[in-house]
Amino acid sequence: MPIWGWIIIAVVGLLIIMTIGIYNGLIKLRVRVDEAWSDITVQLKRRADLIPNLIETVKGYAKHEKGVFEEVTKARAAIMSAAKEGPAAAAKAENQFEGALKSLFAVAENYPDLKANQNFMQLQGEITDTEDKIQASRRFYNGGVRDLNTKIQTFPSNIFASIFGFKQREFFEVEDRAAIEEAPKVSF
Repeated sequence: MPIWGWIIIAVVGLLIIMTIGIYNGLIKLRVRVDEAWSDITVQLKRRADLIPNLIETVKGYAKHEKGVFEEVTKARAAIMSAAKEGPAAAAKAENQFEGALKSLFAVAENYPDLKANQNFMQLQGEITDTEDKIQASRRFYNGGVRDLNTKIQTFPSNIFASIFGFKQREFFEVEDRAAIEEAPKVSF
């Protein structure tokens, strides 16, 4: 076989190895993003499961705050269904849920006996722990999305990503940027 035949075989072999490597890299990143999204939904469910217990504890002290309880319950249901729709819907529901939860904790501030209740304090601690886990899960998810989207957009993997039908993913972004950029007000 002439040298040109060996060169063509080598180039074709190199292209096949490169294609397999790029494809497997894209698959690994896609699986990592899917795993990270699953972590977020698990933590959202954990938090949603804690909320009815928190509401029942607060109800015992603040019977006339029915509107707050209904708002938290609606927000809880919305976040569980939004998580199935993707990051944008989940982020929007997350913002509503956080507002409702803040209202619930504001109600608790008006009841010193409730704030001292061991069950309430334990639930509040578990929710805080879950919030930290949700935040960590979001960072992990967004890191995976960044890596996947970068690989999909860079040459030569963008060619193979297009051929194999890989799509960019959405970041899990907070909707209310003004609230983030505004410094918190602290008064003593």
